[in-house]
Amino acid sequence: MRDRDYMRMALEEAVKGEGWTNPNPMVGAVIVKDGRVIGKGFHERYGRLHAERNAIADCRESMEGATIYVTLEPCCHHGKQPPCTEAIIRERFARVVIGSDDPNPLVAGKGVRILREHGIQVDTGVEKEACDALNPVFFHYIRTGRPYVAMKYAMTADGKIATYTGASKWITGEAARQEVQKARHRYAGIMVGVNTVLADDPMLNCRLPGGHSPVRIICDTHLRTPLEAQVVRTAGEIPTILATACTDEDTQKKYRERGCEVLWIPKKDGHIDLALLMERLGEKKIDSILLEGGGSLNYSALQAGIVNKVQTYLAPKLFGGEGAKSPVAGLGVETPDQAFRLVNRQIREIGEDVLIEWEVEPCSRES
Repeated sequence: MRDRDYMRMALEEAVKGEGWTNPNPMVGAVIVKDGRVIGKGFHERYGRLHAERNAIADCRESMEGATIYVTLEPCCHHGKQPPCTEAIIRERFARVVIGSDDPNPLVAGKGVRILREHGIQVDTGVEKEACDALNPVFFHYIRTGRPYVAMKYAMTADGKIATYTGASKWITGEAARQEVQKARHRYAGIMVGVNTVLADDPMLNCRLPGGHSPVRIICDTHLRTPLEAQVVRTAGEIPTILATACTDEDTQKKYRERGCEVLWIPKKDGHIDLALLMERLGEKKIDSILLEGGGSLNYSALQAGIVNKVQTYLAPKLFGGEGAKSPVAGLGVETPDQAFRLVNRQIREIGEDVLIEWEVEPCSRES
């Protein structure tokens, strides 16, 4: 087997930690000696052993002279866990093969340098594209301190997210809805506007068996979320943040008494400042958000420059109706050249539906 084959094995290990490592990256490691795989491991959960140390613990023989394949540059600093470089040096590995460079300033090439200073051969960039694609959330968060935001919506072939009566269950099929549950498991937070809560009273949890429910974030400028709403009644079970510009202490107290966190954010353009909200959520180690808002919040998020990815579930249906809602509302752009540009398209068929994913091209609106 070649280096890239072993790195692909390490990638298969890494994805096993999906949804549990935030705000740390997903990382996988494979140890090879004399052409044999003698150990595998992945970063299982935030605060627990890193992939390299789990792979080392999986070995039942000496690792002296072996090669370790790691999807991300080994750490060289003390955090929740001791440096992985120390463990690699101690076990007398001969070679380390790395997929992605670590942009964390605490690492950023230092791990590679330390290993080489101890006489270990280090090769980088093996399956780099695939390894980088594993952790866009981590790379964005570590560079900006703000969550990576994926705007998700389901719409019909004529661009409707509901009928003219407001009915929206269900636009997509079961397979697509399961894919959304996987996304809820993957992202650290899920965000909607108060109008979605008022209209649908959603639970906003992950319904996969054994899945991880994201922190629920409600953008509620005037604090109108009903006290009997599901997100309030279950705030003791799933962390719930109400982001609001309301300063009335008595009103805020009612939500706090029910287990909600009330996060005061000043207004900008008539609603809470979404860019500032991202900074506050980043400080809380929320590294990623699945935005499941309605048209108004989606447009405001695009205007604020906080959206990194757009996920469009396209159903083979037509609703029609001039008054039927579309996924992005608001005032809209004045001329076509002012459009929000989407790049790097990926298309997948999921059951009877199609998922189209784009990255949002940064523009002058981004703060």
